[in-house]
Amino acid sequence: MTGAAQMATRLPAEAGEPLRLRRALRRAQRARVLMGLALIAPLFLWIVVNFAVPVAILLFKSVDDREVILVLPRVVKAVAAWDGNELPPETAFAALAQDLREAHDARTLHIAAKRLNNERPGFQALLNRTARALPADAPASWKEQLRTFDERWVAIDTWRVLARTASPWTPVHLLSALDLKLDDNAELARVAPDRRVFLTAWGRTFWIAGVVTLVCVVLGFPLAHLIATAPPRLGNVLLVLVLLPFWMSLLVRTSAWLVLLQTEGVVNDVGINLRLWSERIQLIHNRTGLYVTMTHILLPYIVLPLQAIMKRIPDSYWRAALSLGANPLTALARVYLPLTLQGVGSGALLVFILAIGYYVTPALVGGPNDQMISYYIAFFTNVTLNWQSASALSVWLLLLTFAVFAIFKSVFGLDRMKIG
Repeated sequence: MTGAAQMATRLPAEAGEPLRLRRALRRAQRARVLMGLALIAPLFLWIVVNFAVPVAILLFKSVDDREVILVLPRVVKAVAAWDGNELPPETAFAALAQDLREAHDARTLHIAAKRLNNERPGFQALLNRTARALPADAPASWKEQLRTFDERWVAIDTWRVLARTASPWTPVHLLSALDLKLDDNAELARVAPDRRVFLTAWGRTFWIAGVVTLVCVVLGFPLAHLIATAPPRLGNVLLVLVLLPFWMSLLVRTSAWLVLLQTEGVVNDVGINLRLWSERIQLIHNRTGLYVTMTHILLPYIVLPLQAIMKRIPDSYWRAALSLGANPLTALARVYLPLTLQGVGSGALLVFILAIGYYVTPALVGGPNDQMISYYIAFFTNVTLNWQSASALSVWLLLLTFAVFAIFKSVFGLDRMKIG
């Protein structure tokens, strides 16, 4: 075979070689992408199940308002086109009577009664009493019949309450979490003085969290500096002692402080024996005991990021500042502290976010005036089964947590922080 013939037979194969290589490269890239997706799929699923889905449920429950629609559907339909200026027609009263009878027989009236009672106190008793008194036969006028049961049935305000609850969505729960409500004119107004509890609870929550965070920073900074600058063996021992509380249950640590701080406890015994005070003092079930217990529990969360930052600061910086004429306080304020600012910010943020969500420690150690917002979330969830109010408080707590994170991020530059 001549050289020209051999070249002619090789050209098709050589021309197809780059195409096969590109296809193989694309298959390898797809395989790597699929492998990466398979590796992150469990983590993504865990985030969706444990974070995204609960948050979505909270958001839905906080604005969900279908109780009246489900229990009193005819009333909702009757007031849909009502202008609210005069009493609704006779058909609306007949619809109310029929819905009340069916709901009473099905034992579902309490669902709508509870929602309406939140809108106006006394509505639950009104519905229950009216449902029990309904006659078996239809009267000539349901309007006049209901008037004999209670004069409130012929008051426009009563029907306006029914009309306001006829929508499947409502901001009422979110507003009530801030001690606000919508008045009869659909304008924002404060709730009655005897029902204003949440703003005080929010202020108390952030005050306690702020004080605990400040105390943790003051105590954690020198401790982290000691761990970071100590010889390796001593530093490891100190770090283990800081981490030791993590190996015990939160309930166990809180209960231990109950024993230590009680009137006949160890702290009072030591104080009297050392003549620090002459009489036994109340250190538990008050704000003092709460500060002490929460500080002890949350202190490691600021020591760990701080000592990680401090270990990265060369000793030569401190010596250079002193050799250039700065005194120790000036070197601390103008050299060392700015370098540790991100560690302080990350640790303080972690402590603050954990503190505002505390429930067990304030419930066991604090007094009646020391309960934080998480107490009300647990109360609505476990005692009254008011999921809407619990969800509304949780949504506000989540939003405020994001706001705190954004503030710390902008002030301390946490997005630029690198540890290790």
